[in-house]
Amino acid sequence: MPSGPQPQGTAGTRPARRKPLAPAPFDVEAVFPELTGTAREVTLLYPRAGRPGPGDSSVGGPLLWPADEPWPMCAAPDHDKPLDAPVAMVPVLQLYARDVPGLVFPAGTDLLQILWCPLVHDDGQYAARPRLHWRSAALTADGATTNPPPHPHTAEDDFLPRACTVSPTPAVEYPNRDLPAELGALLAERSEALKAKRGYDYFEVATTQQSKIGGYPGWTQEPDWPDCTDCGTRMEHLLSITATEPATGRWLPLDERAPGENGAAEPTGRAKADPALLESFGHGMDLGDLGGMYFFVCRTCPDTPYTHRYDC
Repeated sequence: MPSGPQPQGTAGTRPARRKPLAPAPFDVEAVFPELTGTAREVTLLYPRAGRPGPGDSSVGGPLLWPADEPWPMCAAPDHDKPLDAPVAMVPVLQLYARDVPGLVFPAGTDLLQILWCPLVHDDGQYAARPRLHWRSAALTADGATTNPPPHPHTAEDDFLPRACTVSPTPAVEYPNRDLPAELGALLAERSEALKAKRGYDYFEVATTQQSKIGGYPGWTQEPDWPDCTDCGTRMEHLLSITATEPATGRWLPLDERAPGENGAAEPTGRAKADPALLESFGHGMDLGDLGGMYFFVCRTCPDTPYTHRYDC
């Protein structure tokens, strides 16, 4: 979590830059025709340690926050440790619509913010408890506070992100754990043959577990898709915040690859990150045991209800 006031950005004027990615080394649906129609558009965030302002999309950075809205505090009775005072929630994610054109915002909004209580909650998820806000950036900026948020008086390090800039980068991915069991077993067998022949497999090329918008959740355990409690519709994956970021292989950006044989020309699993850049990768949260928090929304209901899942 950032310490002290951060540089003040101007809302809506500092578009984030995308990362250059290597092309997929093969046409996924040509090699695995069983996956035809399962591709999903995804926006990969690539959080990197930095000093974003409230006018920037960020992970763990300062939020554009209304001065007349109290900072959210968590006084839930199910904290894993007994507490005498409410705990200040911490900024986790801020996204401006200009940076993620593939993300559908509710009418009248163009700013998404996520905070969470940085303590384990004994509620079946056993993780931080998040809160999500959709806002109008222009309306919020007119009365935004310049004061830093309160610091939590106690927290789990696993749920305290360091401030990161993001580089929202559009891509296409295919299912991993969301495959039917028989198809998953078939693809795993054929993927091993592909790995032996070409040096990379289906899962390395077509699936990715990293912080992202849309696409498929980066499950580390069995999928647990929620249904909307209001209408019963299966909810849509909104975004994932995960502990893992690619430091090798297909999804490692070209401008962060090591020079020489593992440099920009290498599109396969042999590509490695420039060691000088590795310290800047990711938001610094382990999320349990290299797990993830997955957010879901219902687009059928008018108030866009949301929920989350956590695995590690």
